[in-house]
Amino acid sequence: MTDTLFAKIIRREIPATIVYEDDDVLGFKDIAPQAPVHVLFVPKNEAIPTLDDLKPEQAPLAGKLMLAAAEYARREGFAQDGYRVVMNCREHAGQTVFHIHLHLLAGAPLGRFGTPG
Repeated sequence: MTDTLFAKIIRREIPATIVYEDDDVLGFKDIAPQAPVHVLFVPKNEAIPTLDDLKPEQAPLAGKLMLAAAEYARREGFAQDGYRVVMNCREHAGQTVFHIHLHLLAGAPLGRFGTPG
């Protein structure tokens, strides 16, 4: 695995507020939340830099990120109200850590592009 910020969180070298974990996915609170609930879901066993780097045989991993986010939303009780999932790809889309990750945003009505509004 590469030495990204997320890899260090996965290895528990950097503290994070972990709210979800299974064999393949780790979910933790974003340190600069864009909504009342802002959780990042990352693959634990593969460090794929961007969505463009995801290969067809890795498609199940992308699905696991989505399923983890949905499970967390149901478990925390806000699935019925709604939530947004976003995956940024490269700098112009706002990706700052090059280890694919899914943002889950919820907890208030969301405006355009994920900002509360």
